[in-house]
Amino acid sequence: MMKFTETQKFSQPWILLLIGISGLLPPIIFGFGIYQQIILGKPFGNNPMSDNGLIITFILTMALMIGLIALFALAQLTTIIDKQGITYRFFPFQLSFRKIEWTQIDKYEIITYNPIRDYGGWGLRYGKKGRALNVSGNKGLQLYLLNGKNILIGTKKESELTEFLLVIKPEKLHQ
Repeated sequence: MMKFTETQKFSQPWILLLIGISGLLPPIIFGFGIYQQIILGKPFGNNPMSDNGLIITFILTMALMIGLIALFALAQLTTIIDKQGITYRFFPFQLSFRKIEWTQIDKYEIITYNPIRDYGGWGLRYGKKGRALNVSGNKGLQLYLLNGKNILIGTKKESELTEFLLVIKPEKLHQ
């Protein structure tokens, strides 16, 4: 059975750098605070919290930062297209796959879009043009559903996807 499959992950260097810096900076600050206040015996800041409060804040900050890093490390957009329709999942935000059957789609097109202007960035987004699932780039499969809703699914395989759609469902392709 013919099918198109694509799995994408966040891999932009600037996002990884931003996550790394934001993930390391708070634990470093609170770690320094623990060192200064508990080890050296000097209060950390102008209005220092208790030693226990500082330790608890450090632990909670570490847990939050590890969770944030894990979220981006695990996040992936999977798209599967076949004769029945389009199946997608943006893990871990969507735990199960969602399917849109061809009978639910009025038309579709491969588009170039502005992720920030049109949807407010990357990820699982809602914007003035509908819902978007994207992890990088500015190319996507724009779906116009019969119920009036629009869904954009980002792709890094624009030409392969276009060729596949021309073979499998050319009558719904909007050009």
